[in-house]
Amino acid sequence: MIEPSKTSQPAAVDERPEPVSTTPTRKRQIDNSDVEPQPKRARLTRKKLTRKNLAEFNKMGKKKNSDPTDDSRSTKTKTTSTTTSGFAMKAHRNGILEPAYSKPPANLENIRKQHAKSRATASPPESIYNDYIDRVEGAGTEATMVAETSELLKKYPKGYKREFNRTFTNYPKNVGFNDNLSAPQPDFIEGPEMLQYDPFPVDEHVPGAALYRDDPRFITLPQIAGEWKGPAGDIREARMQSAYDGAAMVHARTQALAYIGEEDPPGHAVIITFTTDGTNLNLYAYYTIPAEKDKDTLQYYQYPVLSTNITSTYQGYKDGRKSLRNAQDHAKAQSEQLRDQLKQHWKQNRNKLPPVAEGVHPPDVQPPPHATDGYEDASPHVLQEEAEDEDDYEIVQPTTHRESSHHSKSSHHSSSKSSHHSSPHLSKSHHSSSKTSHRELSRPHSENHKRKASQTSSHGSSHSSSRHKIKRRDY
Repeated sequence: MIEPSKTSQPAAVDERPEPVSTTPTRKRQIDNSDVEPQPKRARLTRKKLTRKNLAEFNKMGKKKNSDPTDDSRSTKTKTTSTTTSGFAMKAHRNGILEPAYSKPPANLENIRKQHAKSRATASPPESIYNDYIDRVEGAGTEATMVAETSELLKKYPKGYKREFNRTFTNYPKNVGFNDNLSAPQPDFIEGPEMLQYDPFPVDEHVPGAALYRDDPRFITLPQIAGEWKGPAGDIREARMQSAYDGAAMVHARTQALAYIGEEDPPGHAVIITFTTDGTNLNLYAYYTIPAEKDKDTLQYYQYPVLSTNITSTYQGYKDGRKSLRNAQDHAKAQSEQLRDQLKQHWKQNRNKLPPVAEGVHPPDVQPPPHATDGYEDASPHVLQEEAEDEDDYEIVQPTTHRESSHHSKSSHHSSSKSSHHSSPHLSKSHHSSSKTSHRELSRPHSENHKRKASQTSSHGSSHSSSRHKIKRRDY
């Protein structure tokens, strides 16, 4: 009786390792399988497969597929594109006015005279005009039209570049004129490269100056843009798109001038755009002023400068080509002039002033005056050769006023110079007056629309606008 009990104990022990020995065998089979179902089982075990959970899972999948924020195309679904229905109405509500509702700029006659000036270079022969007509009439798409008519444009040396059909990927969003609208994407844009501003970090100080992300050679603060339409295109749509382009350039220019404590004279236009379908060439001037009925709302005016049929006659072709190139020359002169002023201002004040964000300006610095009338004094046929050598305005060293007693008490004397890039500016701007004058409305802080008057820039600034003197540019 004792012996059977002894033999039964090892038998019980032998039965236990059998399932243990089979377990690793099954794992090896699963691991060697091409299907690899183990990860799927691991995910399914996290939640029981019930009707309720399955319905929730399917709902999550549909939401993910339809969610417009899951990729880079989210801005297209949330905003209105310039080519979709409803853009014109939204742009109008944002303050962008078409020519029928725009007032002529104060310097309209000077603009027209400048565009009509004779050029030093000879006009193209009539054979070029005949070839142009043949190519335009044979263009079947808008892209072909752009390629065939771009010969009307002048090309410039290294450092002043152009882009075709590129979106302003780095332009600030919802600053008033572009509320709930997609980023501008002009068919043509032209201006100096960012490297031309070195060592001044223009992209850090002027919101809207850097048009593109991750591109050290991006065009900076352009003053001219263009829109094309193909054979079946609507030139009115190109006009609306160019109005949006013009507003973007006006806004950025206003930011840049505010950084140096200046502003364009009220009603004076500098920014130019053109539209063409290969047959007609239209030039528009742009500027911004507060609305008459609401001084907190900025309106962007688009006013026609000239319209030329460049295919009907040889003379019309020459006149249109001349006007367009004169407009390019003037835009180049204005871009380079603004660039030089920004660099000079930064050089004189980089050890005195903190970085300036949108709506916040240097409070204690008298900016250098600007006495160049771009339209009356510009000589378009020599701008390219003399742009770097001309010194048509005087640089005056800025005068720094005595700091307030409150600021002196709040800042430690031994660290006032090293900490001037942060807290002093915040302290002064925090106690600045909220009273706004007509002149202050042209400053970048008011550049945001009525609903965005206190909104900070896309660079993350939350400063308030400091009271300071704005020096208007004399024309």
